[in-house]
Amino acid sequence: MPMHFTRKNPHRMPASSPARKQQLEDEKRLVQLCSLSSDEVLSTLNSGPNGLDDAEVEKRRSEFGPNELQRSKHLSFFADIFERLKSPLDLQLLVIALVSLILGEYRSAIIVGVMVLLSVGLSYVLDHRSNEEVEALGKRVQSRVFVLRNGTEREIKISEVVPGDIVLLHSGSIVPADLRLISAKDFFVSESTLTGESMPVEKSTGTAGIAGTPGTVGMVAGAAASASAVSALNLPNACFMGTSVTSGTAKGIVINTGMHTLFGAISEKLTEKREETNFDKGIRSFTLMMIRIMLVMVSLVFFIVGLTKGNWTEALLFSLSVAVGLTPEMLPMIVTTNLAKGALTMAKKKVIVKRLPAIQNLGAINILCTDKTGTLTQDKVVLEHHEDIIGNQSDEVLNYAYLNSYFQTGLRNLLDRAVLEYVDLNVDNCRLVDELPFDFQRRRMSVVVEYEGDNVLICKGAVEEIYSCCSQYQIDEEIYPLIDMIRADLFEEVEKLNREGFRVLGIAYREFPKDKTSFTTADESQLVLLGYIAFMDPPKESVTEAIGLLGDAGVGVKVLTGDNGLVTQKVCQEVGINAEKIIAGSELAALSPADFSQKVKEYNVFVKLAPAQKEQIVKELRSQGNVVGYMGDGINDTMALKAADVGISVDSAVDVAKDSADIVLLEKSLLVLEEGIMEGRRIFANIIKYIRMSASSNFGNMFSMVGASFLFPFLPMQPVQILTNNLLYDFSQSAIPSDNVDPEQIAKPVKWDIGNIKRFMTRIGPISSIFDYATFGLMWFVFGVKGYGNPLLASGQKDALVSLFQTGWFVESLLTQTLIVHIIRTRKIPFFQSRASAPMLLTTLAVMILGIWLPYSPFAASLGFVKLPPLYWVWIAGFMGLYSVITHKVKTWYFRKFEGV
Repeated sequence: MPMHFTRKNPHRMPASSPARKQQLEDEKRLVQLCSLSSDEVLSTLNSGPNGLDDAEVEKRRSEFGPNELQRSKHLSFFADIFERLKSPLDLQLLVIALVSLILGEYRSAIIVGVMVLLSVGLSYVLDHRSNEEVEALGKRVQSRVFVLRNGTEREIKISEVVPGDIVLLHSGSIVPADLRLISAKDFFVSESTLTGESMPVEKSTGTAGIAGTPGTVGMVAGAAASASAVSALNLPNACFMGTSVTSGTAKGIVINTGMHTLFGAISEKLTEKREETNFDKGIRSFTLMMIRIMLVMVSLVFFIVGLTKGNWTEALLFSLSVAVGLTPEMLPMIVTTNLAKGALTMAKKKVIVKRLPAIQNLGAINILCTDKTGTLTQDKVVLEHHEDIIGNQSDEVLNYAYLNSYFQTGLRNLLDRAVLEYVDLNVDNCRLVDELPFDFQRRRMSVVVEYEGDNVLICKGAVEEIYSCCSQYQIDEEIYPLIDMIRADLFEEVEKLNREGFRVLGIAYREFPKDKTSFTTADESQLVLLGYIAFMDPPKESVTEAIGLLGDAGVGVKVLTGDNGLVTQKVCQEVGINAEKIIAGSELAALSPADFSQKVKEYNVFVKLAPAQKEQIVKELRSQGNVVGYMGDGINDTMALKAADVGISVDSAVDVAKDSADIVLLEKSLLVLEEGIMEGRRIFANIIKYIRMSASSNFGNMFSMVGASFLFPFLPMQPVQILTNNLLYDFSQSAIPSDNVDPEQIAKPVKWDIGNIKRFMTRIGPISSIFDYATFGLMWFVFGVKGYGNPLLASGQKDALVSLFQTGWFVESLLTQTLIVHIIRTRKIPFFQSRASAPMLLTTLAVMILGIWLPYSPFAASLGFVKLPPLYWVWIAGFMGLYSVITHKVKTWYFRKFEGV
């Protein structure tokens, strides 16, 4: 009887009883099918050895849906807006708006509401649009898998896999669904995504010891799951979605897909939280610092106004308006917009950002660790030599190398492809008997081929490892015992080739009787050494330029490779990497922790590394205070990719490497990566611009508000005027994400430094207060506001003087803090040596024109403004010019003193 499948359901299953039952049914079905023989499973799932036909695939795809997990829940419009409003800054504004509404200050409530709308609305629109585009770009680097359909091997997207598909797995593959193995050879799988266990697990097709029913409730990877899940993890013939193949080859039939998989069930119970980066911590600490300053100042202003003016309601409204002015409410929008814009800009440069927060770390990288092959070299390996051990060209060596590369069923690397492209041999009279896949411990791989009446084990791998397995050598048709003199001659020739940049592999064989059909690594002994094959993979022409650019940008390059030291040294010397000091993995393994740390710091080239050693080096560099990027594309790079601050892979990488990376390059080039690093720095620089501007502006306003509240017998600015001022200033800042960045600002790695922000704020902020107090004096003494204290003045006349004072300060405050944006955004002379982007120029100019127009506009009366005397504009023009000069001078002094610029 065919096994019944459950029809597709929404990605997200509610944590209810029916959903729980469904998970138990999925797990039970997996256990039951794994207890059947391979033929019974194929029959039960209405599949066959040749896989499904196209019509059946379409039918099952419509029935079960795409093979996808909902990795992140897409919130509805209202839920998304609600989440954004939970930001401390926006919550604060909403409380202020509510209080204003209760007190009858409708204008203030409306203005604060518009500010929230500007912050949350822009953030939502830009974030939503960019996420859609980034997701679309992400599909370009989606992992793929080989399946059998209509008896033909096809490569498809993992999302297109359906129950009943026959999947072909090899070293480096991501397991695309929960499946039952129907054939396997030396097959090891890493299940760390489910169990947390780092050691690979061997899988086979056997059914011995499988229980047919699930048990009671247990735990999986720290998440609640049924014991059926635990028993499923113990199945020797089952592989699970999200795990990866470390070595060997296998075929499996898909049982469960998507949210019906074990990984899908666990993903509903786990909420994976991204580790908080230094940038995240910095943003949070800055926000909390500004909120603390705001709370202190608002309380102080409230009591000063209340005590000196005697109107506590007015004091409350005024202090709440001051709170709005001191709140950097545009910060979430600025950060979100910068990251989203950066991801799209980087995509145009062939850099796909899988996780937006990675952009923050990309600009901060000061050490880039990279593999050699394909990154420093052209990735176009060519077979140049096929010689016996005395250096004569040998067709026998070429034939055996070809059979080894042709019949291996695992992941064919560049060297295998080079052999197959070099010659095309007729292998119709040969048959694959068995295979011993490559692994990083043996550093060799073997195939057993029925050839000329024998089962011949053909072994290919690193020369040292091949030699250690040999007891004889062959020249022409003669076989001789292997002696030390032969070893010395052979290794001398191999070393010579290595120094010339050739990658050399040894070829050996051993004949077995035809009745022996099962082989293990123990059979890789007493081999006959045939000779070697040598490959050339020349350096890329662009690498020398890229290394130079990275060096100029303050990014050091370290090479981490499993390759030979002499070959690596030759390539490094040609591309400009200092390769005077090279250390091998075996030497590193013998060091104490202190010596290991010192070597990792001093050396730039690390050779013959095991995968775990690459990870160890990356972690050690991070512990030394570096921000580390790792670029790799092989299964041996996976652990290092995950350990780095930024994992970088390429579109042509093995699936497990792409899945581990934060960033995927569509072009395997260090030049492309250098452009991505510089874009990351531009994004960071623009975010820091806003933080510096808002921090220094708010710090200066703090002194002005406190002093004015104490000095004058009236409010220095009406609440509605403070809010209008802040709304217009916020609008002028909305173009920061599109602003230009000076080359000097991104010349070196940039890190978050809250201490630097505080120093900048305390040096630049008070300058604005100086000119605020100058404006107070101008309005009080020059334009006669000091007459407010004359008891002979009528109340209407006094009100006119107050309005004049408030209008004068409003205009000066808005014009100076908007103009000063152009001073702070650059370390150079603004407008002459460095110009803002067109959007930035337009928004700031528009706000300044609007500020000048408002006292003469139809809205003047409702906002409490009056017309300003002509002489006022002469004074303000002078103030603005002097303010710009002083701020630029102090800014230049600051950067020279504290940042060495």
